[in-house]
Amino acid sequence: MWIDVLALLIGMVAGLRAMTPLAVLSCAARMGWLPLQGTPLAFMGYALTPWILVLAALGELVNDKLPRTPSRMIPMQFGTRLLTGAWAGATLTASQGTLWPGLIVGAIGAAIGTWAGHRARRALARAFHNDVPAALLEDAVAIAAAVMIALASA
Repeated sequence: MWIDVLALLIGMVAGLRAMTPLAVLSCAARMGWLPLQGTPLAFMGYALTPWILVLAALGELVNDKLPRTPSRMIPMQFGTRLLTGAWAGATLTASQGTLWPGLIVGAIGAAIGTWAGHRARRALARAFHNDVPAALLEDAVAIAAAVMIALASA
């Protein structure tokens, strides 16, 4: 049951930053904190996977600040978050021997996180009179939450 709550939470993080939870979980798997050997997601702990996912996450962090970056609420951005949330949720539950609950709960969490993150970011941007501080705060929350969730699952 606890792992399902963590899968929901990591999905919510994917709603904030699509690649951050995957990068953090891949690093955790590589360091041996997340036992994925013998599962369909064992590749998350391979030597090259964390590097690829961390680069993708860093690219997303930069891209998010650009003025032409589309809203997370458009179908392509929203769908990406659903997929990465499902993948992240399944990564957590795979360490406990099951995939489907994590896929489903992670996707639900991503939908919640996408909607809530969009609303929170708009409100913060209005309060700051600037989107960049709101985006940086959202980055910090996403990274910290993903690391805490990964540690809690270890």
